[in-house]
Amino acid sequence: MRKIRLLANYIVKTFFLIFFILLANLKVETNTTEIYSGANNRVINLNLMAMRLEEEQKNDIYRPLMTYSGDLTGYSADCPLCNGTLACKPSYYVKDGTDTYVDADYGQVRIVASSTSIACGTVVRLNNYTVNNEPVIAIVLDRGVLGTDLDLLTPNENYARTYVGRKYVSYDILREGWTRQ
Repeated sequence: MRKIRLLANYIVKTFFLIFFILLANLKVETNTTEIYSGANNRVINLNLMAMRLEEEQKNDIYRPLMTYSGDLTGYSADCPLCNGTLACKPSYYVKDGTDTYVDADYGQVRIVASSTSIACGTVVRLNNYTVNNEPVIAIVLDRGVLGTDLDLLTPNENYARTYVGRKYVSYDILREGWTRQ
């Protein structure tokens, strides 16, 4: 009887020892969502990918902040009443035919006039007005129109009449004022 008890005690202790060893080796689930990519033989952390994508979208300077629509017309600095200096500071001289501005974030962009409801330095993308099948990116550096209309600076009045005319456009605000929030 004593031998049976010792054997039973040994079996129970061995069973618990094996049970705790197996329990210690179990993988504890975490709060991350992962998938195994068989093609690349690696585990992909979906939460980390989502955070990186969100950060990239936040830093995407071409992601629209808001969208407006209005009439687009053309104008030039050589009009009879124009003095060739743009209204927004720094006062930029354009009487020499200049119709672009080099922005630190967007590179060389076109110049538009807007109403005071759109801040100086605001960068817009004209959605249904293209040059060489590319949407026009422009910066607000002048005033003189009403509401949500825009006036695109052109090299001369003839160019404004021939290539711009008057068009109803929608446009995205890419940067409001001089800095993107």
